[in-house]
Amino acid sequence: MKILLAAINAKYIHSNLAVYCLKAYAKMHCQSEYGNGEIEIEIGEYTINQQIDDIMRDVYERQPDVLCLSCYIWNLKYVEELIREMKKVRPDLIIWTGGPEVSYDAPEVLKRLPEVAGVMKGEGEKTFCEVSMAYLQAEKENGNLKVSDERFSEIDGITYRDSEGMIKENAWREPMDLSEVPFVYDQLEDFEHKIIYYETSRGCPFSCSYCLSSIDKRLRFRGLDLVFKELQFFLDHKVPQVKFVDRTFNCKHDHAKAIWQYISEHDNGITNFHFEVSADLLNEEELNIITGMRPGLIQLEIGVQSTNADTIREIHRTMNLEELAKKVDRVNRAGNIHQHLDLIAGLPFEDLKSFAKSFDDVYRMRPEQLQLGFLKVLKGSYMESKKENYGLQYKSLPPYEVLSTKWISYEEILHLKGIEEMVEVYYNSRQFEETIEALEKEYESAFSMFEKMWEFYKHEQYHQVNHKRSERYEILLRFVAEYHPDQVEYFRELLTYDYYLRENAKSRPSFAGEEVLTKEEFRQFYETEDKERRYLKSYEKYDKNQLRKMTHLEKFPLLQKTVLFDYLERNPLTQDARICVVDCTENHCKG
Repeated sequence: MKILLAAINAKYIHSNLAVYCLKAYAKMHCQSEYGNGEIEIEIGEYTINQQIDDIMRDVYERQPDVLCLSCYIWNLKYVEELIREMKKVRPDLIIWTGGPEVSYDAPEVLKRLPEVAGVMKGEGEKTFCEVSMAYLQAEKENGNLKVSDERFSEIDGITYRDSEGMIKENAWREPMDLSEVPFVYDQLEDFEHKIIYYETSRGCPFSCSYCLSSIDKRLRFRGLDLVFKELQFFLDHKVPQVKFVDRTFNCKHDHAKAIWQYISEHDNGITNFHFEVSADLLNEEELNIITGMRPGLIQLEIGVQSTNADTIREIHRTMNLEELAKKVDRVNRAGNIHQHLDLIAGLPFEDLKSFAKSFDDVYRMRPEQLQLGFLKVLKGSYMESKKENYGLQYKSLPPYEVLSTKWISYEEILHLKGIEEMVEVYYNSRQFEETIEALEKEYESAFSMFEKMWEFYKHEQYHQVNHKRSERYEILLRFVAEYHPDQVEYFRELLTYDYYLRENAKSRPSFAGEEVLTKEEFRQFYETEDKERRYLKSYEKYDKNQLRKMTHLEKFPLLQKTVLFDYLERNPLTQDARICVVDCTENHCKG
C-alpha cells in the first residue's frame, strides 16, 4: 500500500513541516509494517506557482493508493482543483485532506468535495498513523482498501464518509506529548535551499480573536533535552536559517531562556534563528542574553496589530504597549537583532484615522521591518463569529481577506494597500534609510508621508509598472522635485549615499548626477591608501587598482563629507557597507 503526503507550498523555498512530522511519526509507530514493506509513505512537495498539470503528472506517475493533501489559506483553491481533476484520471484514488483550512468546517468540506473520503482534523500525527493502519488492516483482511464503518468510528480526529456515503464526524483527538514527535531533518539534503521550520511548542496561552492558535489552549512544550540535541544538529550542519513556528515563543520564560542561552553559547557564526515573540513579556534575563548575541544570530517577529485600546480589548489581545515599546527600544539600542513588527488593518474599532495613529506609534519604534497586513477572517475563529456585529465583509475565497467593516470602507482599505506598497519599497527594503529619515521631517507624521508618496505614485501611474531598483530612486527624486523643489540637490545626495551604502556599482546611476571628485583626487586617494592603509586595513593583500574596484569613494558637498564605502566589511545585520568619513577638518573612520 502506498500513501502520498502532498504539500503545495506558497514558494519553492518553503517546506511543509506537517507532512514530514506525519511520515516520521507513522514510520516510528508502524515499524513492523514498514520493515516488511507493507506501507510505503512518500512526500511530494510542490508550489502554487507550478502548473496544475505538472503536479497531476507527478502524482499520477507515483501511483499512490491514498493521497493526503495539506490545506492552508494560500493553497486551498489550488488543492480543490487538484482533487477534482485527479479523481477524473484516478477514480479509484482515495483522497484525504487535513490542515487548518479544512479542520473547522470538515462536514462542509466533504459536502463541497464529493471526491474526498475524509478530513483529518487538527493535530495529525496519531490520526494519520491510525488511518494508515486502518487501510493496511483492510487490505490484509479483504484484499482491498475498503475500511469498515466500525473501524473508522474508532478513530478520533476525523470526519469521514461511511459505506453509505453519509458524513460522520468523530470527536477531536486529545493533544499529544510534543516530545513524541520524531525529529524530521535527519536527511538534510531533502531541504537544500529551503527554509527549515522547527517546533518546540504547540498551542497558545492567548485568545486573539482573529487567530486559530487561540482555539488550542493546551499549551505543550518539547523536552529541552531533545531541543538541545536537535539545535546542535542544525548548528553542526551550518543550516543558514531555522524558523521557529511556536506561536508565542517566549510565553514560558524558562523554556525560552534555556533555548536562547544554548543558541548563544553554541553559535557557529552562520546559522540564524527566527522567533515570534511577545516583546512586552521579555524579562531582564532574556534581554541580557539576546542583546549580547552575535549580530544576526537571531531575529524577532513581534505582533503589535494595533495600538487602539478599544481594538486591543475587543480582539482579546493581551499586550502592554508601553512595555512593548521599551523592550523594542532596548533591543534596537543593542543593534544586533533584526526586529519585524506587524500591524493588521480591518480590526474592530479601527478606522482610517485610528490605523494611521497605530502606524505612527509602531513606526516610532524603528523596527527593521514594519509589516502592514490585512485581516484574514479564518474559519473557526472568534472573529468569524462576530462578522455580523462588526459589519465585516470579506472575500468568500481564501485567504478571506477583509473588504470593509463598520469602521473602514473598501475605498480606505484600497488606500491602505497603496500605503503598504510604499512602506515595502521605501522602508522595509532598507535601501533608502538616510533619505526616508530626512524626508520624514517634512511631514507631520510618517503615515502622512507614505500617504503622499502613494498619491504621487497613483497620479503618475507608477503603481501599474514593475520597477527596477534604480528606478525607485529616480521616482523618489521626482517626488521630491514635485513637493520639495528647493531640496532636490540635498535629497539627490542622500539617495546617492543610500544607493552606494548597499551597492558597489561601477556604472553610475542617472539620478546621482555628475561625479564631484576629479580623476586626480580619486587617483591620489587610492595611491595614498595603498601605502598607508589608513582606512582599509582588511585589504592588505590587494593593490590600489583592486582597492578601487572593491570600494567606492563619493564626495557629498551639501552633506559636507567625503565617504569611502567599504564592501568587504558589511554590517552583518543590515548588509550596509562600512563607511569611512573624511571631511575638511578631521579625518576619522566610522564603522
